[in-house]
Amino acid sequence: MVQLYVGVTDRDWFDFLSARRTEEGINFWQPGGQTQFKALQPGELFLFKLHSPNNFIVGGGVFAHASILPVSLVWEAFGEANGAPSIAEMKRRIAKYRRQPVAEREDYHIGCRVLEQPFFLPRERWIPVPASWSSNIVSGKRFDTESVDGRTLWDALGDSLTGIADTGSAVETLRYGQPTLVRPRLGQGTFRLAVTDTYERRCAVSQERTLPILDAAHIWGYADGGVHEISNGLLLRTDIHKLFDLGYVTVSTDGRFEVSRPLKEDFQNGKHYYAHHGQQIWQPRDPGRRPSQEALTWHREERYLG
Repeated sequence: MVQLYVGVTDRDWFDFLSARRTEEGINFWQPGGQTQFKALQPGELFLFKLHSPNNFIVGGGVFAHASILPVSLVWEAFGEANGAPSIAEMKRRIAKYRRQPVAEREDYHIGCRVLEQPFFLPRERWIPVPASWSSNIVSGKRFDTESVDGRTLWDALGDSLTGIADTGSAVETLRYGQPTLVRPRLGQGTFRLAVTDTYERRCAVSQERTLPILDAAHIWGYADGGVHEISNGLLLRTDIHKLFDLGYVTVSTDGRFEVSRPLKEDFQNGKHYYAHHGQQIWQPRDPGRRPSQEALTWHREERYLG
């Protein structure tokens, strides 16, 4: 059984993103930022429906991650993939939905539902909402593919996507066979949010918790063939991230932070970093999300200055 979730959105968000036609992750956000989204697991489908009277499902994507984060970080991670042309406009919409005056200096916390491989249906392929949809639904509703409405919706999506070339390989599964999970391919923005939350919003080395100075670092450099996978990521304070990318520091395959001799030799400094030398880094509780041994070996062999 696979779950589907239909979320309600406004026309401005949909029109902006459907015109942009991005293949990277998009952020289906909620202005309240009070409740964590738990209706889907990664790999299930999140669909979006326009506000009434447009009672149609108009697109969707593969659900990848959910979080509650400040709008500044979300904008930095996704930019226009938030469905707005600027952070100022995004804040204006948040304030509008909260029915409050715009607070330009406030870093609103919002709910994020990150979708990979998004697709946007042309008007002639919009799908009417299932029969069980109620006009009282404000945020959204979950369906499962073992129910009549859920399976009908799954099949209707497959029909609507047939012949559309730019819907991404992940949604090919809608066209063939039984409903199944799709492994989401993470984009840069999703990678950043997922690593931030996986490391419980603290630097793996220093335990720093100030979000604006924490970076999702690739262990195996993305430009060198690394991937946007959580196991290829570390959450690091900005200065440690920079040193990591330059090879002045690394993490051993047994999870220890190491500082190179050249850090002191080149800069006659580094005392603060040497204080962490040999210490175990903090690692995610889920073993499947901990740093990849292959990636750590790559960094040690290809980047670390020794």
